[in-house]
Amino acid sequence: MIKKEFAVVYCEGFFGKMDGKTANGLTRYSGQYEIVGVIDSTKANLDAGEVLDNAANGITIYKNIREALDGQGMPVTAFIYGMAPLSGSFSSKDREVMYYAMERGLNIINGLHDFLTDDEGFVHKAGECNVQLFDIRKQQDAKQRSVFTGAINRVKCPKIAILGTDSAVGKRTTSIILTQALQELGLKSVMIATGQTGVIQGAEFGVPLDALKEQFISGEMEKAIVEAWEATEPDIIIIEGQGSLSHPAYLSSCFIIRGGQPEAIIVQHPPKREFLGDYPTIKMPRLEDEIELVEVFSKSPVIGIAINHESMSDSEVDETVEAYQKQFDMPAADVLRSGCDSLIANILTSFPQLQAKLAR
Repeated sequence: MIKKEFAVVYCEGFFGKMDGKTANGLTRYSGQYEIVGVIDSTKANLDAGEVLDNAANGITIYKNIREALDGQGMPVTAFIYGMAPLSGSFSSKDREVMYYAMERGLNIINGLHDFLTDDEGFVHKAGECNVQLFDIRKQQDAKQRSVFTGAINRVKCPKIAILGTDSAVGKRTTSIILTQALQELGLKSVMIATGQTGVIQGAEFGVPLDALKEQFISGEMEKAIVEAWEATEPDIIIIEGQGSLSHPAYLSSCFIIRGGQPEAIIVQHPPKREFLGDYPTIKMPRLEDEIELVEVFSKSPVIGIAINHESMSDSEVDETVEAYQKQFDMPAADVLRSGCDSLIANILTSFPQLQAKLAR
């Protein structure tokens, strides 16, 4: 069993919101870090699980980093920058907090495009404090320059991509929940992470796609899946989506489809979201339009709908699930509130070889 490193997550002003998606994800699940506190003065003294999912998880939200570190009875060694602002850059306040974290002996884990290891001030401070800086999105060597080769055809198990209608709608969370549910059912399932949060959470396979040059994204997507297949020979592979295929600002979904060649797709959608996240003048796409676009572009069927329940009551979720199932003739589910049994059932129906595997 992997021994987890104790960590605090910095998410000032954004925990539970779209731009806090890295912190949100880490407090729900992390295979690599034991999250012992979140820093967000706007929600100080609340339980992170109650803020996110109305269910306590024992992770306290603190007013500042000093209180977060002084409130622990265990050795915290990692500070994770848990925000994903559209600018991709640090504020002056962020820098102050990270400098203090280094002075307290914490290594810094950063998922932004703004690299700490390219900043002379951070590099000098890290050396002075004898700590390490980890830039998750930074290419570590020239090996992340694979072009698409067609090797994806060697992968003989079903691949399902969890795509969406916008960024920060729960694609990674649904990917994790589905992967774990399939494992519990008795199938060897593997998730391919495609963003910085999944990598920070400890995904065994994957790469932050938007950190790569365009020429190599399809190839690196293919490479990650082939490596997972050759290393574990899974029964099924779940591919985490990024952004959306229709989103004017993001291209990752195109490369996921092209490089990953999924045989089926599940689409994640927030029914109450009216405008694209970070783009308050651009309306959300209609779910039916996104499904049509995905199926035409990928030449693969959408076999399920995952609902993001933001701004929805339980009764609204239930009504929406029923309406979507009737409208699209496929299962729909809010996996955080009610699980993913209906989605799993349709995966097994869509891929009889998985049912045969379970029967054996």
